[in-house]
Amino acid sequence: MGAARPARQRDVALTVLSVVLVPGFLAMGWWQLTRALSGNTLSWAYVFEWPLFAGYLIYIRWRLAREDRPGVAHPEDAAGESTGAAARSAGNDDQEDEELAAYNRYLAALEESGRRKRW
Repeated sequence: MGAARPARQRDVALTVLSVVLVPGFLAMGWWQLTRALSGNTLSWAYVFEWPLFAGYLIYIRWRLAREDRPGVAHPEDAAGESTGAAARSAGNDDQEDEELAAYNRYLAALEESGRRKRW
């Protein structure tokens, strides 16, 4: 229950921020359009930039809203699970585990020796 409260607070804060910023971005775009139509050629770039900011904010808000919902299946997750299942069925899982264990041993040896890791 404790983890749900900060997530809910985050959702409320992001919603309020979006409700304020999206109309603000669109208003800035409208303002730049009026300036561009009156002869300011630099404003033409901003005419398209501000609505893009608003669209990006809506997209990010949508992604964050979907991110932490329990029980919601995401297409990215399903694709990753099927790929992982195929790798495990092919026997690659043991090889990957051994490579990971060897790398962890290497890092532990570096830590004990005091030497810095060289890429």
